[in-house]
Amino acid sequence: MINFNRVFAMVIRDFLNLRHVPDRLADMFYWPIVDLLLWGLVGLYFAQKNSNFPYAVPVILTGLVFWIAIWRGQFEININLLSEIWDKNLVNILASPLKPIEWMLSFLIFGGIKMLISLAFSAFMAFLLYHFNIFIYGFSIIPFMLSLLITGWAVGFFVAGFLIYFGQRIQTIAWSAVFLIIPFSAPYYSVSTLPPWAQIISKAIPSSYVFEGLRQILFTGNYSSDKLFISFGLNFVYLILSVWFFMFMFEKSRKLGLGRLI
Repeated sequence: MINFNRVFAMVIRDFLNLRHVPDRLADMFYWPIVDLLLWGLVGLYFAQKNSNFPYAVPVILTGLVFWIAIWRGQFEININLLSEIWDKNLVNILASPLKPIEWMLSFLIFGGIKMLISLAFSAFMAFLLYHFNIFIYGFSIIPFMLSLLITGWAVGFFVAGFLIYFGQRIQTIAWSAVFLIIPFSAPYYSVSTLPPWAQIISKAIPSSYVFEGLRQILFTGNYSSDKLFISFGLNFVYLILSVWFFMFMFEKSRKLGLGRLI
């Protein structure tokens, strides 16, 4: 039985800890603004050089803003786990009445709130800098964004499974793992641009259907529910597998002794 009082207590604790780790707060705003300035200007350059493709800037900004959902979904799970290891607090957390599932739910809630803040900031800056309005996609942004967030969670729990077993020795994957799927997600270009072998992989990546669906709305104004359903179906399978993998690796690590990770 899940005790939501313990879950929300962990969420509140994590927000209170932000006062002592300003870098965790800054990354919600720093990297989005860097990406918007760099790639937004690249989009403007291509739009000026090729008047036959006026969608260069909207396509790039759409990819940047919506990719935040995947990135933050994965990053928050892994960085919160690593924080417990860095602070030598992992054993204390798991020696408390807090259950692993409650611990995992606190990751999702805390990371989801930070994702919404970072997304709102990025959408505001995209409008301020380039007059790009994310709400051109209407209410479809909600299910699309949710699908991308679940993709981030699936990657996050899969990576967390390795972190809970190997600890700080492989902590680099907390920052790099999610970027392995970005070429196949096709956030800035059509899946058809990829070579044939990469298109096959792309069909197994839930986020590729989301970005294809967003571009379809942008180019034609038509909403494709088929792509959204496929993305949610794949995400459902991957999330279940990733949570199972995390719990499997957690039990293996606990038998060896979680104290070895700190």
